[in-house]
Amino acid sequence: MSDLNTRHNRAVWFDIPVTDLARACAFYRSVLAIEVSQERVGQFQFGVLAHDQGNGGCLVPTEAPIGDRAGVLLYLNVEGRLRDAVAQVSALGGTVLEPVHPLGPHGYRALILDSEGNRLALHAGSDA
Repeated sequence: MSDLNTRHNRAVWFDIPVTDLARACAFYRSVLAIEVSQERVGQFQFGVLAHDQGNGGCLVPTEAPIGDRAGVLLYLNVEGRLRDAVAQVSALGGTVLEPVHPLGPHGYRALILDSEGNRLALHAGSDA
């Protein structure tokens, strides 16, 4: 993710759940006319949508039914105040699904339900 994305954009990443990674990669590669690379970290394989000049996302294999709480996951930028943002969630009618945790070299996130029931990720480069 570029510095421009982390400083100026509210939405900085997205995860799209898929049941067939190869099929989904071919779909997004053709529909969006971009490169979609299949990558592996340990045993976890996923597809990354090209994003050299903008916000990016990936295709995440899942066995869970895709829908409401298992649908597209939007990452919102809370750079420099991740723990404060997470602390506000419950106080304002939301729910913390997963506390702050690392994403390897890609920063940190917490998964939440907002006050309306939408599943979102709060993201920052550090866990502060």
